[in-house]
Amino acid sequence: MGAAERTWNTQQTNRSARLVRASAALGSHLHGKVVAAGAIGELLHQVVESGDRVCLEGNNQKQADFLAASLAGLDPARVNGLHMLLSVLALPEHLDVFERGIASKLDFSFSGPQAGRLAKLATSGKLDIGAIHTYLELFGRYFVDLTPRVALVVAEAADRHGNLYTGPNTEDTPAIVEATAFKSGIVIAQVNQIVDTLPRVDIPADWVDFVVQSPTPYYIEPLFTRDPAQISEIQILMAMMAIKGIYAEYAVERLNHGIGFDTAAIELILPTYAASLGLKGKIARHWALNPHPALIPAIEAGFVESVHSFGSELGMEEYIRARPDIFFVGPDGSMRSNRALCQAAGHYACDMFIGSTLQIDLQGNSSTATLGRISGFGGAPNMGADARGRRHVSPAWLKAGAQAGAGADGMPRGRKLVVQMVETFREHMQPAFVERLDAWELAEQAGMAIPPVMIYGDDVTHILTEEGIANLLLCRTPEEREQAIRGVAGYTAVGRGRDRAMVENLRARGIIRRAEDLGIDKRDATRDLLAAKNMKDLVRASGGLYAPPKRFRNW
Repeated sequence: MGAAERTWNTQQTNRSARLVRASAALGSHLHGKVVAAGAIGELLHQVVESGDRVCLEGNNQKQADFLAASLAGLDPARVNGLHMLLSVLALPEHLDVFERGIASKLDFSFSGPQAGRLAKLATSGKLDIGAIHTYLELFGRYFVDLTPRVALVVAEAADRHGNLYTGPNTEDTPAIVEATAFKSGIVIAQVNQIVDTLPRVDIPADWVDFVVQSPTPYYIEPLFTRDPAQISEIQILMAMMAIKGIYAEYAVERLNHGIGFDTAAIELILPTYAASLGLKGKIARHWALNPHPALIPAIEAGFVESVHSFGSELGMEEYIRARPDIFFVGPDGSMRSNRALCQAAGHYACDMFIGSTLQIDLQGNSSTATLGRISGFGGAPNMGADARGRRHVSPAWLKAGAQAGAGADGMPRGRKLVVQMVETFREHMQPAFVERLDAWELAEQAGMAIPPVMIYGDDVTHILTEEGIANLLLCRTPEEREQAIRGVAGYTAVGRGRDRAMVENLRARGIIRRAEDLGIDKRDATRDLLAAKNMKDLVRASGGLYAPPKRFRNW
């Protein structure tokens, strides 16, 4: 067939055929773009074809739960072999489609709540994992070789034309919809309500094909809320070492915090301990971060100047509305988050990522994928990676680069700070430090080409435990690096295997620094340093604007 005879619009033709089928099958259950909730199964049977790539919006927080359940309820004799694209496997329905034979292949980023079940399905051959991605990587592939044929997304509200209002939890919606709508795909949106006038338009109607009001509001997880009452004195000590030994040392102004009590402790001693060191206005000014309630006291104290968010957090809506100088707030008064843009900010615009992990090996490689659990990585590999394309400078970036040393050609360059902050033993006394990551065995069991490493050791600059800080930037040989890690690994088998003389030499050179080396008296690491000691204190600090979810209310 010559070029002149080739058909160039097969995708558009196929899309039109699907829309015609849907219109004919739905009849009176379809009004413009609005579909009756009871007809959603029929709609999916008409517009989803076997073998399709289907992107189902499952985020860190908001879930297209009604559409997920409807997809899992399809007849596998009519629709099967789907290739599912999900940021987060959060709901049972996200994996039900594989057990029922509706889907067969999966590309995803994170699977925390479903990690155990996912491992069983993968090792039993019931689903084929294409890859475990970072969020940015997965979003990028939507526009290259994993473009969705059908996108099932979620929003706060729609008008009768199909315009969408995503509210504070925009998260992944723009990336998913744009990739699908501009490659002749079909976009179906689940919304909490259909209204005449929206507060603002986040996704225009001509990018959306169908809208359905779900019987109940979509599920949303308060993923980033940590009760200060559960923060331990060990975590406070680690937070003190982080602030004095890393934040102050490098003058870190732009950063991202991982999820957890370790980083919540840092946030809660900024207005007390960091202020006592004269660090206000010098550290932690600009954040790529969800609106953590634990950050409220630092915002009120004037430490924080701006926060751009991946998603929102339940109960923070009125506080955000009252602090538009800090958050990215629209004229309607609600925040607009954006996971793709915030991931890009965390990768390129931040000087430091500090987060936790489950296992660290002797080279500093870390992973949250352990035996029996494939939890994925989320955004950590982008946050916790040196952005090789970065070209703008900052004091923190330049100092880290100088400590790492020039390249083989003598060319100076900067370096992102990537800090792994862990207690030497995790829950159930599982050691955080191991000779060999479980990821090796997991790769063999699941038939993966490479072990699922979350953050590679050559990206890690510091490891912080209750034993001290290991500055890996200053290590000049693999042996020094290993002993620096062993030197902060405490009484784990890895820690007990240290070369004591070499560790003391590393300490003398400032590569390992204990609390006392930093001038920190461990007796000062008490809960008195916390700017808020419980959830009620956070409400008070917000001036009554913060409304914690019910499960966090104990008064």
